[in-house]
This record gives sequence, structure tokens and C-alpha cells, in this order.
Amino acid sequence: MKRYWLLFSQWVTVLLAVWFVVATLQPEWLRIAQRSADGMTLLQAPVGSPLSRPAGSLSAPARLASPAVVSINTSKANSQNPQSQDPWFRFFYGEQEEQNPAGLGSGVIVSPEGHVLTNNHVIEDADDIEVVLADGRKAAAKVIGTDPDTDLALLKITLDKLPVIVLGQTQELQVGDVVLAIGNPFGVGQTVTSGIVSALGRSQLGINTFENFIQTDAAINPGNSGGALVDVNGHLMGINTAIYSRSGGSMGIGFAIPISTAKQVMQDLLKNGKVIRGWIGVEPQDMSPELAESFQLPKSGQTLPAGVVITGVLKNGPAAAAGIRPGDVIVKVAGQPVRNVSELLTQVAGLKPGVPAEVNVWRRQGEVNLRLTPAERPAAKQRK
Repeated sequence: MKRYWLLFSQWVTVLLAVWFVVATLQPEWLRIAQRSADGMTLLQAPVGSPLSRPAGSLSAPARLASPAVVSINTSKANSQNPQSQDPWFRFFYGEQEEQNPAGLGSGVIVSPEGHVLTNNHVIEDADDIEVVLADGRKAAAKVIGTDPDTDLALLKITLDKLPVIVLGQTQELQVGDVVLAIGNPFGVGQTVTSGIVSALGRSQLGINTFENFIQTDAAINPGNSGGALVDVNGHLMGINTAIYSRSGGSMGIGFAIPISTAKQVMQDLLKNGKVIRGWIGVEPQDMSPELAESFQLPKSGQTLPAGVVITGVLKNGPAAAAGIRPGDVIVKVAGQPVRNVSELLTQVAGLKPGVPAEVNVWRRQGEVNLRLTPAERPAAKQRK
């Protein structure tokens, strides 16, 4: 009897060992075959852990960031032709339908207090703004401030237990890094797309006054504006803003405002209700051989002078008061070199209005150091 029991125990041990090896190396062999009433056999995969995802899956950052990305619905007050109540007008033109334009966009919850970051063009001219969370909750939003120069806006909602996104470090972002774009394209509902960082520091695109875009090939479509661009950790790297497209849809070239820029704008909007920037009152233009010849600027060997040519100076403006004149080449602002118009705008904007700063100007006779007191940059005109 003992011999039979020992033999049985050995067989059970061997079978368990075989099952373990097969389950480890070839789990598909253990799929459960299910036969339906009509004789059809189905193969069903075993239930796995929801936390075990295939290698390369981006579900983790999507799961972390998506709850903090919201949809934004805007509407304008009803507009009627002032003559629509005139009987003769209605006789000739009929009943005029009331117009109540609505818009769709996205936003990101950036603080537990309910601050929502989005694009200025998403909420511009809106009379009513509604924020819809990923969990279905809705709330009316109050505008804290807008900055048309960077196309950013800060809203605030009042709700409890808000999901908040973690801000990333954009200085660590590199070309080729994987990113996710999260938003509400075409109003279909929250959507996650993936791609890579195609370029950094994109400027001179004519989209905003101050440009320093992250370029990505993650699909961005109408309705994604104001949504989140996140890294593989689910951290916010940028606010999706614009696309290059000939069809109106994604063509693999999208642009996002870095969170480093957005953070500075948010802080100014919270403190002052607007962003205060320096302004000197000049019309700059990037250096070219034609301009150098037009203003009779000498060359250093075969290289044009590094800087920005001033083609116009506002009368009685800060630059005029400091002695800057057309034909001057600004090479430095507050000790920082200037290589193009974008850099000049950024460096002048960083000057504190009313506080003198040194500007290095290159003229025919050489370099001249001027003392300039910037004024506050006038408010940008709203988009049409």
C-alpha cells in the first residue's frame, strides 16, 4: 500500500511540474475551450492582472493624467438683428432665427483649488463657460485672467476632490521623447493619442506674439486646444495649442506651449490679473544681407553682425528716449545676446517696466551702450 501511495505522489508531483512549465512558457496551451449550444468552439484567454500590461503600453501615464483633463463648452449670448421685431422687416425677410454660437475645447486642472489652464482662443468672447470633468461632473467656470500674447487663459471652478495633474520639467524634454496628447477632439469625448517630440523651441510661426513651441506628431485635432501634452510619467509638459494642417485635421505637426511658459503666465495672472511685460517701442527685423546693405552696415569678414535690425522707432517711446534710431542693430539686452526678433521680444518682455536696463547697439562707428527704461507692453488686440 505504501508503494502505491508513493507512486501516486510521484505522478502528481510530475504532473504539477509539467503544468507549471507549460503555464510559464506556453500559457496559450492552457486556454479554456468553450463549446456553445450550437456547437461553436471558442478559445478564451485566462484572466490576467489589470496591472500587468504588455511591454510598451502607455496606459499608465494615460490613466494618471486623463482624470485632470477636462472638456470646455462655451456659448455666447443670443444675438438678434435689431430690426428683427420690425413688422416690415419680418414681412420682407421672414422670421430670423436667434443665434447662440457654441464652442468646444479642452483644459487641464492644475491645482486642488480648481484652477484650470486652457487656451485663450478657447474661451475668448464667451459669455458662459462650462467645464466637464472626465468623471461626468460639470461646473461653471470663472475667468481669472487671459494672455492673448501666449494664447493662455486661467479659469477657476468650485468642486470638491478634484483630480490634479503633476507639472513636468520641460528642460528635461528631448527630441524623440514619447508624449501623449489628451483632449476632446471634435467633441467625441476624451481621447488619448501618442507620438514623439518632433522639435523644441519652435518660433516665428505667426501663431502667437511670444512663441517657444514644443512640436509633436501626436494627433491633435480641433477640440484638443487647451488639452494636455504629457510625458511617459503622466506629467504635464505642455498645453496643446495649434496644428499645421491643409485639411483642418491632424497632419502630424502639432504645437504645444511648454509648461514652463504656462507656469509663469499663471503666476502673473493670479497675482495681477494680467501678464506685465516690458516694451521699448521699436519695429525689429531679422538681419539679412539686403538690410545690411540698405543701412550700410559693415561686415565682420564675411559674417553679418549678429543682432536684430531696428527699422522703425516709435516717437516718444522708450527706445527713442534712449537714443535708439532706425538702422541700429540691437546685439544685447540686459547682458543677454540677441540673435533674432523672437529673442528680442522675449528678452524685452522680461524687463521690468520702469526699471532701467542696458541695451548694446551696434552702429557704423562701433558698439554703443545705451541706458533704456522700458514701459509696460500695451495689451494685445483680441483675435477676430
